[in-house]
Amino acid sequence: MQITLEIPDHLGERLQQLGDRFSEVLDRALQELTPTETISYQDEIQIVELLASQPSPEVILAIRPTPALQTRMRELLDRNKSGTLSQSEEVELDRYFLLEHWVRLAKAHAYKRLQTST
Repeated sequence: MQITLEIPDHLGERLQQLGDRFSEVLDRALQELTPTETISYQDEIQIVELLASQPSPEVILAIRPTPALQTRMRELLDRNKSGTLSQSEEVELDRYFLLEHWVRLAKAHAYKRLQTST
């Protein structure tokens, strides 16, 4: 599909620098702007891809949740505590807990690798 847009020059310059990655950027932006009932798991995908790339222990230890993910987790935990969590939100919360577990395991392993290499 071809769409013609009129945008400010400064955005056009930034988009030109992306080259063939424009579709990816647009897709990510649209996912981020999607209502919370249909939250994407972009953070989960990024973390899984990062861990699968077998990064250095330092990179693993530097993993932190994005502010948006922290905010969403707080919302879900508050709703869970008040008993107003929907079924889809419960699944989402469970996925975030699993993600956190993976990161903790990876960090423990990374810390151990650093300790044995010194």
